[in-house]
Formats: sequence, structure tokens, C-alpha cells
Amino acid sequence: MSLSPVVWASMILTIIVLPGVASVVLVKSLRSEERKLTLLKEQDQIDSYSPRALADLREWIEKHPDDPYTPVARDRYNECVETLREIEEPYYDWSEAEINQLQTIDK
Repeated sequence: MSLSPVVWASMILTIIVLPGVASVVLVKSLRSEERKLTLLKEQDQIDSYSPRALADLREWIEKHPDDPYTPVARDRYNECVETLREIEEPYYDWSEAEINQLQTIDK
């Protein structure tokens, strides 16, 4: 039982492509983590949420005021806002205008 040329081509392509894609993703991830570590060493703190994630967290807090996890989520939100105001260079793609518009959430 021999394999068809299409099967052989698929197998060879898979053997060549998968390690290449995995290597690219690994290098990109390592560079991202290296940048985080550099910022953390320079600033002693780093923003923990992206703009989208922080907006989602605020939305969740506003929709679930009686949830038992709301105080923890509020603390994390406020910590990120305060950190963004203190650091010079955020890790995530925050603009100065976005940072200036952020408000902490009162308890």
C-alpha cells in the first residue's frame, strides 16, 4: 500500500511548516516577556491590563456590583489605573489621552 503524492506532499509540508510557525510564535512570545521584564526592572511596576481588558473589567464591575468578587476586581482596576499614572512607559498600547481619561472606581 503506497501513499498518494498528495498525502506525501501534505506530510512534507506539515513537517516543514509546523516547526517554523512554532518557532516564530516562541520567539515573539520570548521577546514580549523580555520587554515586560525590562520595563519591570526600570520602573518597578508595570500596567497589568490592556485598554480593552481594563474596559471589560470596568464593565463587569458596573454590571455586577453585588458579586463577591467585585471588591477584588475593583482593587485590581484601581491598582492598574494608579500604576498607569505613575509609570513612564506602559507595556500595553495606552495613549496619554486614554490614561488621562481613566478614573478610579469608588467603593
